[in-house]
Order: sequence, then C-alpha cells, then structure tokens
Amino acid sequence: EIAAAESEVWQGKHPERPFVLVAQQSLFDATRAPAGKQTVWAYCHVPSATTFDMTERIEGQIERFAPGFRDRILARHTISPVELEQYNANYIGGDINGGVQDLWQFFTRPTIQVNPYATPCKDLYLCSSSTPPGGGVHGMCGYFAAKSALSNNIR
Repeated sequence: EIAAAESEVWQGKHPERPFVLVAQQSLFDATRAPAGKQTVWAYCHVPSATTFDMTERIEGQIERFAPGFRDRILARHTISPVELEQYNANYIGGDINGGVQDLWQFFTRPTIQVNPYATPCKDLYLCSSSTPPGGGVHGMCGYFAAKSALSNNIR
C-alpha cells in the first residue's frame, strides 16, 4: 500500500490511501498543548506544488488505524505545498526536504562539487537537508558538515 501510494504521487496523482507520517510532539513536550490535551502533526507526500487538499484522506488513514480519531479533533490547521514554499523558499514546490530527492540529487546536492558542505566562503559550511544525505536522515547533514570542517582544521 505504501509503495502504491508513493508511486501514484510520482505519477502526479493524489492517492486515496496516502502514506501518512504522524507525530505527537505534545507527548514529549507538554508546552505544546493545554493540560489534558494533545497535538497531532501529520503529512503525506503529494505532487509538487499541488493545490489539492489531502486533509480528508490523511484523517481517513489515521482513522483506519486509530478508530475515533476524527471525533477527538478540536481544531486543525492545514497548509498547502504552495504555502510551504512561500513560508520557506528552500521548500521547493512545497517539499520540506528542499526539492526532489532522486538518485541524481543524492550526489549533486546542493551543487556538483567534491565537498557538498563547503562553500566559497572560508570556514562556512552547509548542513541543511539540501546537502547529502538529505532530509529524513535527521542530524546526518550536520554530522557530515562538521566532519568536513574538522578535516579542514576548523576548530
């Protein structure tokens, strides 16, 4: 089901049963919700720059695995890929990973160069999801940028 949903997105479609990523940060940080309440953050992949609202489908997927979820929603905030890019220009097409992550981009992010973390400015290194290995591998971009800086005797 996950592979089928992701394949549909790559074909420019909006899957009926999207692959949904869910987080409940308020379980670990009580300041994120009023006492006795919780927050849920969820998203799914969609075609670049789409204006199609996937809220109903996302909630439907959560409801499948957590019956009664919809009955507990007090408020919601949704944001489209276009709004994401307006919020942060690095979210190209609304992609929170800084644009498409295909095999070519894995080796050429952010530009084609031997050290993708170094910049033309002395002692300035990049460590965002726009550098290898990209978003979704939390912390590794910074780890590799730090290794690069240390190998160049930056202390």
